[in-house]
Amino acid sequence: MTLTLPYPPSVNHYWRHYRGRTVISREGRAFRASICALLARGAGHGPRKPPSGGRIALDMDAFPPDRRRRDLDNIQKAVLDSLEHAGVYEDDSQIDLLLTRRCEVTPGGRIEVGVHDMPLRRCPLCGGAINPENN
Repeated sequence: MTLTLPYPPSVNHYWRHYRGRTVISREGRAFRASICALLARGAGHGPRKPPSGGRIALDMDAFPPDRRRRDLDNIQKAVLDSLEHAGVYEDDSQIDLLLTRRCEVTPGGRIEVGVHDMPLRRCPLCGGAINPENN
């Protein structure tokens, strides 16, 4: 499954501290709601969840909206939590392989996410066959 998503807020803007608790910020909740709405438009019920114990690999191509310096790891949590909340998978602890690659600047920015069942048969980066004996 391949998904094209809006560019997420960084982890620095996704969480807020409120009255001694850590909560998802207004910007984080808006991002999560946009992902749920985007995926609900597909088949009407969003993507099918894999079995609760199913292992997955996830690859992300990040197309930033501008040339500002950004840490790639600061965008992963918002995307992973939003995909879980939208029902793409049961829990983000199912992810055994996570690849994130920075791509060219794109006005508005976007994230392209590939979700794959494990064991992988093809490399998410190059598309080459993977020898099942090495998994």
